[in-house]
Amino acid sequence: MKARSHESSRAACVALLLALAGFIVGHARPAEPPPGVVLAADVRASLQVEADRLGREVQALTTAPGGAPALLPDVAVLWKAVDGALRLDGFQHTNEVSEARRVLDLGFDRARQLREGRADWLVQTGLVVRGFRSAVDRSFQPYGVVVGPAYRRGGRMDVWLHGRDEQLTEMRFLRERMRSAGEFAPSNAVVVHPYGRYCNAFKFAGETDVMEAMEHATAAYGADPARRSIRGFSMGGAGTWHLAAHHPGLWRAAAPGAGFAETARYIGKDANDPGITPWERVLWGWYDATAAAANFRQVPTIAYSGEQDRQIQAARVMEEALRAEGLQLMHLVGPNTQHRYEPATKKELAARIDALMDGPPLEFRELELVTRTLRHPAGEGAAWLRFEGLERHWSEARLKARVAGPNRVEVFTAGVTRFSGRLPPGVTAGNVEWVIDGSIACVEMAPGATVTFARAGRGKAKAWKPVGASEAARPRRAKKPGLQGPIDDAFMAPFLVVTPTGRSRSPAVQAWTEASLARFIRDWRFQFRGEAPCVRDVDVTADQLAQFHVVAWGDPDSNALLRRAMARERTMRWTRSRVVFGGVRLDAAVHVPSFVLPNPLAPDRYLVANSGPTFADWVGTNARQTPRLPDWAVWDVAGGGVGKVVKAGFFDEAWRVVDDGGAP
Repeated sequence: MKARSHESSRAACVALLLALAGFIVGHARPAEPPPGVVLAADVRASLQVEADRLGREVQALTTAPGGAPALLPDVAVLWKAVDGALRLDGFQHTNEVSEARRVLDLGFDRARQLREGRADWLVQTGLVVRGFRSAVDRSFQPYGVVVGPAYRRGGRMDVWLHGRDEQLTEMRFLRERMRSAGEFAPSNAVVVHPYGRYCNAFKFAGETDVMEAMEHATAAYGADPARRSIRGFSMGGAGTWHLAAHHPGLWRAAAPGAGFAETARYIGKDANDPGITPWERVLWGWYDATAAAANFRQVPTIAYSGEQDRQIQAARVMEEALRAEGLQLMHLVGPNTQHRYEPATKKELAARIDALMDGPPLEFRELELVTRTLRHPAGEGAAWLRFEGLERHWSEARLKARVAGPNRVEVFTAGVTRFSGRLPPGVTAGNVEWVIDGSIACVEMAPGATVTFARAGRGKAKAWKPVGASEAARPRRAKKPGLQGPIDDAFMAPFLVVTPTGRSRSPAVQAWTEASLARFIRDWRFQFRGEAPCVRDVDVTADQLAQFHVVAWGDPDSNALLRRAMARERTMRWTRSRVVFGGVRLDAAVHVPSFVLPNPLAPDRYLVANSGPTFADWVGTNARQTPRLPDWAVWDVAGGGVGKVVKAGFFDEAWRVVDDGGAP
């Protein structure tokens, strides 16, 4: 039943896009690969024949007795790259035809090996193209690895983030990963090169892909999770600043090169710029590494810049941010160099990173962690504390801790209502005394155990209590990691698009919904290199609600799932006549809400209404790839076209409306 509905879902999405393509006219076009070259008809036809043949091989492997082999993505990404280039007009140069044939040949060879029960590429050294199936949209996504000749299982893993390339389709990415080892290829490492969904600076689903590629390669090559580094240059440098700052426990070393580290100063927009909405400025805190500078206490970092490179600005603002935290950034500068690595300085950088990677493992008996959102709660790897609840989203929250004895941990908090902790280095299992803001709690802890603490009271009356396992697991109507908004957050985890089978009573709402849904499906295809998984509102199952964030389009008249959910929702009311957020009451005939909330039908998953990723109109620098909408917004669609936002804002920590001009 489920497999059948997914197949019909995809067909429904494709048909919908084709039927409604005309509605896209007049909408701003998203950033996407430019139109490709025109291939000769006979060349295109012969490539399509071979791509279709490989597609049938993939399908045969998928439906083989016993289920699809675990290594199917290593074949499917090769088919998808060529098939996508043909379907999406993605051949940027005529010489890519021969590259496409090479990719197809590799796919046929791997399919044959799988049928024979082997996979020689698993023991190959040097350059290897790999793939995984994304949890986000179930698409096949490529990544490359460089397996050093001296690498052994249990060794180090380096992650390299590529620079910006407006023509970086899967075809072009695979070509590079089959020809070049990249800037750094240590002989004793496996280097992972994520694709990251085209050109999004490794944000949003691109960030999830980095993590999935890294975990996939860790399992495949047996790399040590405690010996990971992250590096990148230009756009990849920006991604390195972000991922090092916001996942501080994952990395033994970080080496961002150039790029950008924050938004406002890089794009030259101050807080009073009328072209920037209040919520957009707030949401810069999602990706700004400057706002998380304290986390670099846990990440040995060496920045690189060319002396004459405009993007030296990233390291300069990070030097400033780290100084404010009492830290000093090691910053190597290539003399008389623009936007590239200077050879001698690059050699020094490589030696310093090698020394960190080959040194003793990181053990932090003192931590200082900062966040502005539970999207980045820390708690990974060497960071043994995790944010679980905040006083106020998008305001700074801190956890500062130290091991004060073999059975004593001292923690100081600011802006935190809930956190969890593992046994830190130097603390033995057994009865552990946690002293939190002066409040003492004794907890029996086994090796590998985690304890969660919740705050009671405020100010001098503030006390912390350990939370029982059943209470810690119980869903709460409160923001928590992975369920905290804003709208864009829903597209970083498994989601399902729920399309309406009915029609709105309002022609304006119906037209806007159709155009916006068609545009979203197209944007996801071009920007995120996958097909948005769709199901009709009348076909959604309880299992799907439990597994996926649902993205429902339409209104309670047209979409049966929205009608069911709104009957249970109390944060907002959406009826045939009114859209009500807090004190805002608007006419539902000409207003459409977009929002993210815990799904009233499945409280551990999101319900999103009438929105895809909100930065879809992005053009220019990747620093502008930041959310354009907060937790909720209301569109005026009376005038047709894309409509205009007339009201927007955030929900508070209990998912209630905050109506103060967009600030959280």
